[in-house]
Amino acid sequence: MDHPVAKHPADIEKSAGTLNVSSRSTSDENLASEPAPPIPIPPKLRTWNQRIENLAGLEARGIKRVLPEERHAASGSAYAQMAMLWFSANISANNLAVGLLGPLLFGLGFTDSAMCAFGGILVGSAATAYMSIWGAQSGNRTMIVLRYFMGYWPAKLPCLLNMILMIGYGTIDCIIGGQILSAVSGGSMSIVVGIVIVALISWVIAVFGMALFQKYERYAWAPQLFVLLILIGSAGRSFNASLQSTDLLTGEPLTGGPLTAARLSFFSLQLSVPVSWSAASSDFYVYYPENTRPWKSFSLTMLGLTLSFMFVNLIGIGLGSGTFANPAWLEADGISSGALILAGYDGLGEFGRFCGVIIALGLINNNVPGTYASALGFQVLGRYGKMVPRYLWVCVIVLIYFVCAVAGRNNLFDILSNFVALMGYWTMIMVAIVLEEHLIFRRGKLFDWTAWEDKKALPLGIAAMVAFLLGWVGAITGMYQHWYIGPVAIKVGGVGADIGVWLGCAFAMVVFVPLRWWELRRFGR
Repeated sequence: MDHPVAKHPADIEKSAGTLNVSSRSTSDENLASEPAPPIPIPPKLRTWNQRIENLAGLEARGIKRVLPEERHAASGSAYAQMAMLWFSANISANNLAVGLLGPLLFGLGFTDSAMCAFGGILVGSAATAYMSIWGAQSGNRTMIVLRYFMGYWPAKLPCLLNMILMIGYGTIDCIIGGQILSAVSGGSMSIVVGIVIVALISWVIAVFGMALFQKYERYAWAPQLFVLLILIGSAGRSFNASLQSTDLLTGEPLTGGPLTAARLSFFSLQLSVPVSWSAASSDFYVYYPENTRPWKSFSLTMLGLTLSFMFVNLIGIGLGSGTFANPAWLEADGISSGALILAGYDGLGEFGRFCGVIIALGLINNNVPGTYASALGFQVLGRYGKMVPRYLWVCVIVLIYFVCAVAGRNNLFDILSNFVALMGYWTMIMVAIVLEEHLIFRRGKLFDWTAWEDKKALPLGIAAMVAFLLGWVGAITGMYQHWYIGPVAIKVGGVGADIGVWLGCAFAMVVFVPLRWWELRRFGR
């Protein structure tokens, strides 16, 4: 199968060195603005870096724009890779664990959990699919594209938040992988050792970059799909599709306001998972031809996201629904979510343990794209970050989420229920601002994608920054977390629900339009 990233070793990825921080993509771009003074690089360091970047298959390119003539011709199979990438990256145990939360944390029945999950997944996936359309059009990474909608300086805030987001998901992946591998070993292997294994393999693939991880994702979904189908066959008979929504504290049926609150919170949580990719979705399409149709990028991304998320969440909801009537599963749940997933293979003996190992290693599929994207974020933050090669930032990212995973390995459900929802707030606010700028103020207008570093050609970003911050104010008022409950959130259903993502979007969208109109009238850009 051809893919736009695959080429001979002396490909364009090698020609885009990251140490020359004052370089621009074309002569036109050099005329666009004054380049920053070059940062001196010690000769030995430059030589050492060039040797590493000359390794076969290693991507040297950082955030520098991929020019149209540097793109690779795309075939039908290459475009199919768009969907395959997202399917492979998200048919993983961490997303399955989010499905567990419907019955086990919110007390929702099987049908309620499934309907909320499917609705949230559709909305979140659509937002990420929309953000993906800019990669092939521009040749720029997502956080560079964001400069055209939020301004050069304001775009750095979402960039920083995206790095935190991807590190957080890397932490979750490592913890769940460590839990499953520990459970497979019967406890003889500690969770920490499992964390080391997941982090180490993720590091190797992410260090080499786009070509290797695209090839990895092209095939890595197959064993995952196989063992998940085995899990359905093994555990499916214990899924309780008739489970009704129940108050986990009193055992009484959930009705009225409390049921609405639980549904709304789980819907928002499910939305937050696929939308978390929105701040990175263009990163993986920059080598596709410039004439790639937006509808093609959107639809194929949407297809890969929805199929993978719906499939694994339904399995997670099934496991969660069966836990209340299955003492073995209930005991496993008390150990960890990884142990509960492995308990679904009970009765399959050593083959079940083998399937558990495949499930654990499948978390690498999910971990690598996030690691790759967050490493690029360091370069977007400033010229000194851009001076450091991408592969070194990968090392830093992996080290950070390894340490976080070891420290938080016994608090996975708290991390999932709090962190995932919290990160969903800002990503939806960002998408709302981009959507309004695109449809209201940029409709029918062309972008000068060569001006990605020209501050004078980009918006000032006053409207975007104010809207983004006020969106956060709205999100805080609707936030429902263990450590904080917003004044509006507590009123939902009489018991409280997380509506932060909705209030955040509403605040940002209402504020942005008049402020952006004023900004254009006042400054002309």
